[in-house]
Amino acid sequence: MLDSPFTDLDRPPLSQAALTRALVRPGGLWSGISVVDRTGSTNADLAHAVRDGARQGAVVVAESQFAGRGRLGRAWSAPPRSGLTFSVLLRPDPPMSTQGWLPLLVGLAVASAVRKVAEVDVRLKWPNDVLIGERKLAGVLAERIDSAVIVGVGLNVSVRPEELPVETATSLFIEKAACADRDPILRAVLREIETHYREWSEADGDVEACGLRAAYLAVSATVGREVRVELPGERVLTGTATGVDRAGHLLVSSKGEEHTLSAGDVVHVRPHTS
Repeated sequence: MLDSPFTDLDRPPLSQAALTRALVRPGGLWSGISVVDRTGSTNADLAHAVRDGARQGAVVVAESQFAGRGRLGRAWSAPPRSGLTFSVLLRPDPPMSTQGWLPLLVGLAVASAVRKVAEVDVRLKWPNDVLIGERKLAGVLAERIDSAVIVGVGLNVSVRPEELPVETATSLFIEKAACADRDPILRAVLREIETHYREWSEADGDVEACGLRAAYLAVSATVGREVRVELPGERVLTGTATGVDRAGHLLVSSKGEEHTLSAGDVVHVRPHTS
């Protein structure tokens, strides 16, 4: 049974009413915000909503998530109210060939919001991680359901060292961020997503015209580095990450040849040291 939301004063519950008042407005992207005490997966919840005809801009936030998933089915877990676990429903108009940028767009929005509100230096590891140094602060998972795209975010806020699921993770609390209050951070992230998504949509998915690619590359922890890419079948590619193309694919130069990698092709991307 979930404990009372008031047993840990360092981890107050989110207010659905306050978030709705702040973020849902005529002409805006966000059409409704639902805060639930506990669920298996916010992405799965929105997948059901899509099949029921939910509008673009629906947001589901979970105080506790017991079946959260990262990319390739990896588990994502955190103690109740210690992080932000939420998913957004998008129904993008730009061509399908450009929509591989949506998880990168959301990752950039998370990074921008955290930099502004929490005042920590975060970087983006292609395709879906938000890092502080080499440690993972947040992850992003995008899934397509018919013509809709659901993008989920898991962000460690007040997770303590002994609560980390893996030693390669971190949290805003551990990094002594200026703000570890989930409410202003969530508001900032959703506003950043709305801004980037609107600009990308108005440019019909052209990441050059809307400035998305330049903004992403400016905070990339991958591009410009020597990387070791683990591929299915225990294959490994080492080389220099040289960019991200118009479809959101990672470009890696190895032995005089340029390789184009989609997120679905890759098991892991890690820094490579000789």
